[in-house]
Amino acid sequence: MVGDMSFGALGEPSLDYLPCRYGNSKLLFRGPKRDLNVPYVAFLGGSETYGKFVENPFVTLLDAKLPVQCVNFGCLNAGVDVFFNDPFVPDAASRACATVIQVPPAQNMSNRLYTVHPRRNDRFVSATTMLSTVFPDVDFAGFHFNKHMLKHLRDISPERYRLVEQELSQAWVARMTSLLSRISGRIILLWASERSPEDDNQFGVEPMHVTRDMLNHVQEHVTTYVEVCLPAQKESERCAGMVFSDLDAPAAKEMIGLDAHAQIAMQLEPALQGML
Repeated sequence: MVGDMSFGALGEPSLDYLPCRYGNSKLLFRGPKRDLNVPYVAFLGGSETYGKFVENPFVTLLDAKLPVQCVNFGCLNAGVDVFFNDPFVPDAASRACATVIQVPPAQNMSNRLYTVHPRRNDRFVSATTMLSTVFPDVDFAGFHFNKHMLKHLRDISPERYRLVEQELSQAWVARMTSLLSRISGRIILLWASERSPEDDNQFGVEPMHVTRDMLNHVQEHVTTYVEVCLPAQKESERCAGMVFSDLDAPAAKEMIGLDAHAQIAMQLEPALQGML
């Protein structure tokens, strides 16, 4: 494992994420692989929970502070579908002392308008007849990523795009409610973003298209809600200390930085300590 390298560093630095599998899941999780026969806290989330480009993500920081081990079930580019469709993770979370679920974005899941890749939820697969009817002027064959596709639709017609937002909102609440119902035990729902849930005007700031009203609908199904509104940072500040190659620089600029991981760990710790 290499040491910290900042944004723009030369060479090809990389982290060994020690990828591993658990049970009958087809997903690759960040290691080291942990023993699930001893007490643990389960962490479900996307690239931030996984800790892309970060040597010590908030899951690792909490592992050093809590009396039980922390198991990172974060998946790169995950939406709700990754965990909802997995045969292993909901059961593993149910057996945990507590489960932390980072709020996933609404665009990275299949819905009545389009389908996404079952494991790489950020990948656009195809539009349904419904979406093609709403946007007959769009050729969907050229899109590979949900965010790119949605930005194009919004730019074409903000009015018609409101129908997309409504569908994503309804689908997200229903899918999240179903996922939470499959996980027994104590659950912490984690909001960690550079925007507040009230401000959904910052297109591209994750978790995209998730609002306060949507969170209110699912909060009754969790034990505790922890909201971490991260300060906006310049790209150079956000990427300081991350480990990535020049090729990965554009992706690294969209990740949360080391300070953000430390802040998330600090705000999660009291809630978790009270459950263990």
